[in-house]
Formats: sequence, C-alpha cells, structure tokens
Amino acid sequence: MSQRNIHPTAIIEPGAILGQGVTIEPYAIIKENVVLRDNVTIKAHVYIDGHTTIGEGTTIYPSASIGTKTQDLKFKGEKTFVRIGKHCEIREFVTINSSTQENSVVEVGDNCLLMAYCHVAHNCRVGNRVIMSNGATLAGHVDVGDNAIIGGITPIHQFVSIGRNSMVGGMSRITHDIPPFTLGGGIPFKYGGLNIIGLKRAGYSLQVRQELSRAFKLVFRSRLKLEESLARCEEELEPLDEVVHFIQFCKASKRGLMGQQGITREQGDQLEPQTAMQS
Repeated sequence: MSQRNIHPTAIIEPGAILGQGVTIEPYAIIKENVVLRDNVTIKAHVYIDGHTTIGEGTTIYPSASIGTKTQDLKFKGEKTFVRIGKHCEIREFVTINSSTQENSVVEVGDNCLLMAYCHVAHNCRVGNRVIMSNGATLAGHVDVGDNAIIGGITPIHQFVSIGRNSMVGGMSRITHDIPPFTLGGGIPFKYGGLNIIGLKRAGYSLQVRQELSRAFKLVFRSRLKLEESLARCEEELEPLDEVVHFIQFCKASKRGLMGQQGITREQGDQLEPQTAMQS
C-alpha cells in the first residue's frame, strides 16, 4: 500500500478519514467529517469542511474551499453532503458549498474539470466529464448533464438544467434550460446549432447527428410552438435513444428553453432566435 504524504503544517481534525496514497500540502485544513479516498491530492491552503467525500485520484488546487455552509438563507443547520467523484481537477479558488434540506447532496461526477474561480452552489448536480471554464458559476438546484461544457464567466440561474453533451459559450447569461447536444452563447443567447465537434469526439454516429440536427431545426428554426415541434419530432424522426432523450428533455423543462420563442425571419430562411420562456 502506498504511504500518505502529509505536510506537518496541514491541519487534519480527528474523525477525518484518509485513504492510501493521499497527499496533503502545507496549510491545508481538513475538518472532522471529511473523507479523502485513495490517491487524492490536496494542495496548499485548501479548506475542506462538512460531510464531504473526495473521490479517488482527484486533485484540489490551492485555496479552493469545499463543503462549507451553503449561502442559502433558508438553511437551518440540516445535515447535508458534498460528494466529488474520481479523477477530477478542482482548480484554484473554486468554491463548492454544501446543500440545503436534510440529507440533500451537492454532487460532482467523475473526471470533471472545474477551472479557477468556479462556483457550485447548494443542491447542484454536476455530471461526469463536465468542464466549467474559469469563473463559471452555478446557482442553487442547477443540474449539469454528462460531457457538458460551460464557458468562462457564465452564470447559470437557479433551477436551470444544462443538457448532456451541450456547450455554452463564455460570457453568456443562462436563465432557462439548455437542451442536450446543442451549442450556443452570448447575450442575448443564440444557438449555433448542434455541438457537432463534441458529438464527433464522443463517438456519435452520422445517423444520430443527422436526426438530432433535424430535431434541432424543428424546435428552434421552424417557428412552431414547442408542443407542435416536439410532436413532429416524434412523428417524423427515427426513435434513436439520443433523439428520444432530446425530446424528453424539452418536454420536461420547467423553466422553459433558451431561445425557443421569439424567433424572427429576416431574410429568406435566416433566423434569429432570442431568449424567452417556453409558452
């Protein structure tokens, strides 16, 4: 078994559980209910509090703050949890707060990269292989699907869902749900279409990409109401798993979809989608 490497200036409270091969650098503070799995690296000046579990092989960079009390004023001292998955990189000055409501969890999946100054608030769920660029911030109750990418300095409004394999550009303002497999950004938010490069890199077939492209055009380029466009998707498209997932995500949206309404035709088939709530 590999040995732990713990600097003498680090503070580790009794009750903390450390796996094999853990490295803790100078002046880090690990509170009593924290669990560090095997081969976790905690760099200098990191602060980890609360009922927090850090998955195997994850590295947390200097001055990050993990598991601290939620900023939600409704919090009344309930027992809550933070769980960070395996092989993540949590970069400098990232803040991941704990949750609100008894036994609720803030969760970050496996193989995620949260760049410097990102924030994950209470009751959030971040999927696997998610990338949050510098300064991206999640308000409470945000759900981010697997393989999503959020650009730098982009705030996500509370209760928003970001679909899997989607890409949100930097310096956007996301107030409504982003469907899976899409690409867009800006203020006002505009879609560029499907996240084609991301889908190719993830190994999605040409047929899947073509059917998703048809679904995207029906929902965001046809000027149909959402219910009508989704009905046509179900009638006209191959029922591939990814297409079904896209349709179900749109149907289940509670906040409404970014860019689904307010589409205007300027010249020919050129469309300019604007941000608005689902009708």
